[in-house]
Amino acid sequence: MADGGSWRPPRSCEDYWWEWKHCRGLRHAFHHYYTHGELPACGRWREDYEACRAWERGRAAAAQEALCKSERARVMEKQKYAPVWKLRKSPPPDWYLPLDEDKSN
Repeated sequence: MADGGSWRPPRSCEDYWWEWKHCRGLRHAFHHYYTHGELPACGRWREDYEACRAWERGRAAAAQEALCKSERARVMEKQKYAPVWKLRKSPPPDWYLPLDEDKSN
């Protein structure tokens, strides 16, 4: 990890603030509930905002470590889902044949 003098937060503190405000919004809560079946957990955005402000005020090592740990967890959470479509290595063997759109079943 970089030394405290040259290190900067991964996002600006305002980004954490707006992500927290967005997460608490009714529209986002409804969408998240519809998609995932549970209400969103917005506490992490607030904690990140507070850690970012603490780092700006006094360059606290604990705040720096908390922000790095949270961003790593956020990236790992994004990567844990498999892609929806299975990628092909090559096209199907009959890709050049015309489609049977004219036939009725």
